[in-house]
Amino acid sequence: MTEPIDVVEALLFASETPVEPDRIREVLELGSPEEARALVTRLKARLDAEDRALMIIEVGGGYRLVTRPDVAPWLVRLARSRTRSRLSRSALETLAIIAYRQPASRPDIDAIRGVNSEAVLDNLLDRRMIRIAGRKEAPGRPYLYETTRDFLVAFGLRDVSDLPRVEGELVVPEPPAQSGENGHGDAEARLAAAAESNAGTDAPQQDPGPGGAGVTPGR
Repeated sequence: MTEPIDVVEALLFASETPVEPDRIREVLELGSPEEARALVTRLKARLDAEDRALMIIEVGGGYRLVTRPDVAPWLVRLARSRTRSRLSRSALETLAIIAYRQPASRPDIDAIRGVNSEAVLDNLLDRRMIRIAGRKEAPGRPYLYETTRDFLVAFGLRDVSDLPRVEGELVVPEPPAQSGENGHGDAEARLAAAAESNAGTDAPQQDPGPGGAGVTPGR
């Protein structure tokens, strides 16, 4: 028969947001939030005693089931390999341009690549590799894009200063030039090099869940 403590573990595993004691009380039909907290405390003790790869943290008024810091390097490698395998050449090229020029507007990205980047940018936003950083003070006030923490984790970078150093800059051509002019046609290769040059240097960080590295704790 399923025990209340097992239900609590399942609730924390399934939820993408912190689970409050009152929500646990409601689901389990307990007498008070204090009973819910007591179950969480018991679950914490069980996970510690079994030396599991998971742990419970209290954040935002609730509880989350997350991975322990010492297993973070393997999660980082998993996130990086999955991201790189799914990103197309055009996505890597666009990501490299944003990484080196950020914040970068779509017109600037389009000018450097020589093609429309709208679909690629939408894809990168969906993958949480980039985010909207604001609007450019220019006609039409286009969005400005910058890389995210998920981008850093996926490519094994501590911060953008870890990107491979390159000579010159990604110059916006006037008029828009075809991809490859000004020596910038290999932008995606620079980004791929970032992952290679940082292989094996993953900093152990606890996976914070959906807002973090793109690897859901304990999934």
